[in-house]
Amino acid sequence: GKFSKSHGIGVFGNDAKTTNIPSEVWRYYLLMNRPEVSDTLFTWADLQAKLNSELLNNLGNFINRVLSFVAKPAGGGYDSIIPDAPNAESHPLTNALAEKTNKWVEQYLEAMEKVKLKQGLKSAMAISSDGNAYLQESQFWRLYKEDPATCAIVMKTSVGVVYLLSCLLEPFMPSFSREVLHQLNMSPDEDLSFCDDKGETAKAKRPWDFVSAGHKIGKPVPLFKELKDEQVEAFRIKFAGSQAERILKEQAEAEAKKVAEKLKGTKLSEGSSKKKQSGGSKSKTAEEVSVAKLDIRVGLIRKAEKHPDADSLYVEEIDVGEEAPRTVVSGLVKFIPLEEMQNRKVCVLCNLKPVAMRGIKSHAMVLAASNEDHTKVRNVWLSCALCLINHHECTVAATLVCGN
Repeated sequence: GKFSKSHGIGVFGNDAKTTNIPSEVWRYYLLMNRPEVSDTLFTWADLQAKLNSELLNNLGNFINRVLSFVAKPAGGGYDSIIPDAPNAESHPLTNALAEKTNKWVEQYLEAMEKVKLKQGLKSAMAISSDGNAYLQESQFWRLYKEDPATCAIVMKTSVGVVYLLSCLLEPFMPSFSREVLHQLNMSPDEDLSFCDDKGETAKAKRPWDFVSAGHKIGKPVPLFKELKDEQVEAFRIKFAGSQAERILKEQAEAEAKKVAEKLKGTKLSEGSSKKKQSGGSKSKTAEEVSVAKLDIRVGLIRKAEKHPDADSLYVEEIDVGEEAPRTVVSGLVKFIPLEEMQNRKVCVLCNLKPVAMRGIKSHAMVLAASNEDHTKVRNVWLSCALCLINHHECTVAATLVCGN
């Protein structure tokens, strides 16, 4: 949807970092979608399409096909050595590619001079598309056996286009360009150049001249990874809502983990009791119950209101770090004012079987503490819970108030 910095709605720099999607992908997407004359919209599906279709299947596929074939051992490739390709200009298909490449380079330079970055980027990507079509039409895998001389022309020209792309895309995706040059076994500091003063732009008419015959390339590796549907859905859920809401949710999850760690290993023991049986009286100590078995989380009460059919019950919507808030019914009306239930962090017992309470199903239980005669009841706010734990006062009498 539409980003809003003032409302905190969007995927911001710190958010993008947590996705582990490479920065070059974000740079490409933002440059392709940058609002030059009007606002633009962001969707995860669009980012996925840009990465998978344009970067992975177009640009990355072209470069990897070329370099991987050159790197194959002799008999199936060129053993990483750029082949010689005399009379490349006499090959019609290669000449046609050179003309298209030169046209796109001219458009690229014109766009960059006018600071039309999006158009410049599109011109560079068009060269990659033409390169893929050139490879497919040449059927280089067949030429390798049937016409080695023409295959050498195709591969030397294609390697030249790979180098050209690394130069043209450097202003947009600098680390991508450096990686391509690394795979070409060329130095970014010495070889990453494309300007009129050195005559590089003229070579666009003869792309087979960019990389010399006999040059040994490095090890080719894939440049981009597919962004899968399940990843997109996870990001969509994770970054829904405003940044402030996401921060609160992350804080609640972190604090819940802290509480769980503090409670881990703490034991609650029931006192021993004597029961009369037919054969006499016996004492029996109840089995110890570990608090670690309780799924206690810190939740944020998003909304609280009175139960429509019960004067003593509240109905709360509590965010416990899941996709949707849980509906919880609590018998706290007599003890805690409604305004104190709003936007509060509370401790919630989550691994209980849902139960209907006066027509509304409750999916958890709010923890509360009371005095001995239960005349005073207070919610266990997060700060109170941490205080009790830090001072080892876990023996305080506690009541789980659920409306019964």
